[in-house]
Amino acid sequence: MKKQVTLILLTLFMGFNVGFAQQDEECMLNLTLLNDYAKSKKYDEAYEPFKKLRSKCPKFNYAIYYYGERVLKHKIENTSGTEQVTYVNDLMKLWDEGLVNFPNKYQPGDILQDKAMLKYDNREALGLGNKQVYDAFDEVYKTAPESFTNPKGLYVYFSTIVDMHDAKEVEVLDVFNKYDDVSDKIGQEIDNYTLKLNPLVEKEEAGETLDKKSEQYKKQYESYLEAYDKITGSIDAKLGKLANCEVLIPLYNRDFDKYQTDAVWLKRAVSRMYNKECTDDPLYTKLVKAYDASSPSADTKFFVYNLLMKQGKEKEAKPYLDQSYDLEKDPLKKSKLAMNFGKSLKSQGNYGAARNYFQKSLALNPSNGRAHIEIANMYAASANNCGDTQFNKRAVFWLAASEARKAGRVDANLQSYAEGLAANFEGKAPQKSEIFAEGNGGSTIRIGCWIGSSVTVPKI
Repeated sequence: MKKQVTLILLTLFMGFNVGFAQQDEECMLNLTLLNDYAKSKKYDEAYEPFKKLRSKCPKFNYAIYYYGERVLKHKIENTSGTEQVTYVNDLMKLWDEGLVNFPNKYQPGDILQDKAMLKYDNREALGLGNKQVYDAFDEVYKTAPESFTNPKGLYVYFSTIVDMHDAKEVEVLDVFNKYDDVSDKIGQEIDNYTLKLNPLVEKEEAGETLDKKSEQYKKQYESYLEAYDKITGSIDAKLGKLANCEVLIPLYNRDFDKYQTDAVWLKRAVSRMYNKECTDDPLYTKLVKAYDASSPSADTKFFVYNLLMKQGKEKEAKPYLDQSYDLEKDPLKKSKLAMNFGKSLKSQGNYGAARNYFQKSLALNPSNGRAHIEIANMYAASANNCGDTQFNKRAVFWLAASEARKAGRVDANLQSYAEGLAANFEGKAPQKSEIFAEGNGGSTIRIGCWIGSSVTVPKI
């Protein structure tokens, strides 16, 4: 009896092995077909082996999901109507299956972001309204903000709530709050890539040559920063006339009593009033004082400084500028503060102090090409005041051109603009005929006044 039981079990075991072997062989064959077809971009041919793999051996190989995504995206792009909707839904299902079967290859938040983008791109076929598109992105923002990094997705998220406001589905305050949410998120991503980029910029500025891998990373970081810079402008344009003094002042007057101790609300209100130049209204003064009282910080001190300067209290204002800078400890935030200080001082005509802060900003964030642009423009604006002869006055433009080119070197996204600006400045500097007439090619000219620097006359 024992022998019979053993023989039966052995037969069953061998049968299972043969079955598994046959399945593995079939899976391997279909995987090979999927791989070959997909690599050749023959996605229609790849569809059948993909379906068989997904059905019979879903855990066999990650390539099922890697290539399957391409196959289904091809189907979506080349179909319409109900057929297209079927493929859209199937792709979302595939991502869910990939997360279950290969959890080390997927992040739940990334899948949510991909689904939201897919729904947006196919919103007409799916019959989705603004609210449904917005909710898809809102889920990513609320449940997995660390995964919400797609520049286009962030723009769509904000753009959709503006469209909802236009359709009278949400209040204007909801739009402002979402603008701040998205702007903060973009700021975080910009800081993230800036911190990665800065060491590579510093290496190049020190004369070192980046290896191939570092060069690729540098281009990647610059690409993301360019994308975030573009959508920042697009988001501001989308907000448009909604954020003007005629809208902001009654809105914040209405809600002030309710939020006068809410530091986040006050910060956003003050920042928007300041950026939209609504600072003449008494409400702005009230907001700044409440903000500084509720949560003294580098930001609040800077707003108080600007308030006092506007009132002509320069001596009283200066300590607040120093306090603001000293209070901030985060290097990138401190760099941004230094830029704001520099712009404020520049607008007052205090170029020497402004340059000092622009240079501080660069020390904290070497890839901040805009600081070089600001300095270059101040040099150019001072050309007529910082030289003892007509030739030496115009020589200041060489200094301005050199500073502009630095901007293009440290920030690839400014390269074209910086080169154009430098060429413009050089066109205003002494030309070859004038250098020949002066006979001073290769000599050094000392630039006086606040600039206090030297420039070398080009040799001809």
